[in-house]
Amino acid sequence: MSGSNAAIGVFDSGLGGLAVIKELTWLMPQENFIYFGDTARAPYGSRPPAQIIDFMHQSLRFFADRRVKMAVFACNTMTAVGLESARAYYSFPLVGMNTGARVALQKTRSKNIGVIATQATIASGKHGKTLKAVDPGVAVYPQACPKFVPLIEQGELDGPRLEAAAHEYLDPLREAGIDTLILGCTHYPLISPLIRRVVGPAVELIDPACETAMDARRCMVKQGVLAGPGRGSVRLCFSAGLDLAERLAAGVIPDRLTEFEHVDVQDYALPRRIS
Repeated sequence: MSGSNAAIGVFDSGLGGLAVIKELTWLMPQENFIYFGDTARAPYGSRPPAQIIDFMHQSLRFFADRRVKMAVFACNTMTAVGLESARAYYSFPLVGMNTGARVALQKTRSKNIGVIATQATIASGKHGKTLKAVDPGVAVYPQACPKFVPLIEQGELDGPRLEAAAHEYLDPLREAGIDTLILGCTHYPLISPLIRRVVGPAVELIDPACETAMDARRCMVKQGVLAGPGRGSVRLCFSAGLDLAERLAAGVIPDRLTEFEHVDVQDYALPRRIS
């Protein structure tokens, strides 16, 4: 494919980016999408930044090989750690995960905003910096949630282990008086009913996937590469666990005709330099 008919690449450390694909296909049903979830190596959030960047480039080289017209980071960790440095290496535009800060600031009443994300994303301070750049008076409560992604990647979207972890991470935020909570990892919308139960109905949950999809569309309009009328395709690629991925995808994007493929992006790793 070439030009406006080329696919849009979307990638994540695992299954969480399906939430972004859902928003993208709803907003732009005429587009073709290739999704890659690195389920064999998830989670990324506790890995060293250099390794996360290495994995990111493997995914982007895979997309370059597939001649995509754009790549969307459906991963807050890779966005926070590697997006800006990646822009110099690829001929197609890159769109990172939106922080959800704008919507959170619109929704908050008390200016007490919680952020839950992976360890790497929380360590980057990206959400807090973005929020305070707009409103220095906002109080930001960041919370890393390292137990969430491994459980979700095993297909556990509820249950006692996940609930215990949710209380461990979210009870302190609720006690701190937050009224708005940014889901700063694309895996977390998959367990939003559980998060809602723990934080209570008064707390607004902010899922940045919708804002990210709109950012991608704005970028394509600017580039003049929107596909023409019609219905696009979705190809979901994973590095492991295709059976589980198919079951979860059926629940997230049930109305799409979707093809599945096993891809080992380590094939796109650069040879190590011998000293």
